[in-house]
Amino acid sequence: MVKQPDPARRSERSRQAILTAARELVSEVGYAKLTIEAIAARAGVGKQTIYRWWPSKGAVVLDSFLALSEAGPEQDMALPDTGDLEADLKTVMRATVAEFADPAFEGPIRALNTEIINDPALAAQYREKLAGPVDEAKKARLRSAQRAGQLAADADLDLALEVLYAPLYQRWLLRSGPLTPEYADALVEVFLKAMRPAPPGRP
Repeated sequence: MVKQPDPARRSERSRQAILTAARELVSEVGYAKLTIEAIAARAGVGKQTIYRWWPSKGAVVLDSFLALSEAGPEQDMALPDTGDLEADLKTVMRATVAEFADPAFEGPIRALNTEIINDPALAAQYREKLAGPVDEAKKARLRSAQRAGQLAADADLDLALEVLYAPLYQRWLLRSGPLTPEYADALVEVFLKAMRPAPPGRP
């Protein structure tokens, strides 16, 4: 008896081929020159296959990054919570630094960031599908630290995230210095000095 092909498995193969093609092409030609036709050709699928799953090239590109960073909406985005805020943040920041230093991630995400600067609609999609949910997961970990007395109870958590991540993002964007585990640790230490509760008797 001849075994019939599994449509679900075939569809998943096609989906992964599309995401890989989008990620490669946006790194090679930039977002502006990227087309659905080019993605389809490289992935070996028809244009309608892509449009069946995604409404636009921006949606394809964003999903390609979600897949690359393993931070899709179905994934658990929660940060580690061992009870030791400093150790947990160092784990997260070291992983983030390694990701930004990885050529497989760095090229495509730099191309996407260039387009986000000039495309408000794409920026909105990025915030909705990736940056927003990831930031909420980060703030959940910081709220846990507040409850444990490890972070100032009145800390503005949106500002806290900017204090922690903005220096890394600027160094990466401007290529102004190496992205190392030691740099990640230093960012966490500076962050905690700024955000820990004031000692008793001090305002």
